[in-house]
Amino acid sequence: MATHVPIELSYDAGRTRYLRGHLSKANPQWKQLQESEQAMAVFLGPHTYISPTWYDQPNVPTWNYQAVHCHGVARIVTAPDEMVASLRALSDHYEPPTDPPPRFDFYEMPSALRDSELKGIVGFELRVTRVDAAFKLSQNRHNADRDRIVAALQARGDEASRDIAAAMLRFGTSS
Repeated sequence: MATHVPIELSYDAGRTRYLRGHLSKANPQWKQLQESEQAMAVFLGPHTYISPTWYDQPNVPTWNYQAVHCHGVARIVTAPDEMVASLRALSDHYEPPTDPPPRFDFYEMPSALRDSELKGIVGFELRVTRVDAAFKLSQNRHNADRDRIVAALQARGDEASRDIAAAMLRFGTSS
């Protein structure tokens, strides 16, 4: 089961990584987290279609991408103080106190609304035990193909294509 939610990365004093977020109580995934205690968070970076017409021989289309998978032990958070701290960190990340008004401030919400909304969510914490980075950047192609792929991606002009072309140049062996 997967849900797209904003999460925040933090570290404890021992440099253990934690991902914290929340789910609606109406979302059954929180019960699954509670039961399994294992979870994976997926962070997808740039990704794009690769045409086989860019190769020097017939082939099939593929997809180039960069992704990170964080595996870990999940814990459901229901303590109000812990939930409030996590929500405040999340809102301060996206609307920092240094932003000019108007900005959302968790503590400026009417208390009745804040209390009502808190009753409708369940927090979670993922103690990250393993991180896997997965990059598919046409590593299986020879340099001439990779050079054509990079040129074609750069010519496309969209951000994802440019980002993948840059990653291929940064991590690959293209000229």
